[in-house]
Amino acid sequence: MSSFNYLELEIVRWAEQRGIIPNSTPEAQLLKAVSELGELADATLKKDLEKIADGVGDVMVCLINYCALQDLNLVDCLESAYNEIKDRKGTMMPNGVFVKEDK
Repeated sequence: MSSFNYLELEIVRWAEQRGIIPNSTPEAQLLKAVSELGELADATLKKDLEKIADGVGDVMVCLINYCALQDLNLVDCLESAYNEIKDRKGTMMPNGVFVKEDK
């Protein structure tokens, strides 16, 4: 199994070799990610685990390309988001709503 940082770099190299970077735009990669997210939602509704795994990967590739075009690192973005939420307290309700605990 490869590290996430290694895979991110390999995906950026792959995208550069195919002209996705620098010939695409952040907007185009974001729209592609939304399209792939739709396919992931469809696979989820159908409970098709193989297509779910493919969809998650496709969304991630698009987000990595998006970040590269914005001169960002996806792992850094993920770490920043984690640092923002890591100390939050609360509970996921049965209806799917997360209720934050008052400080």
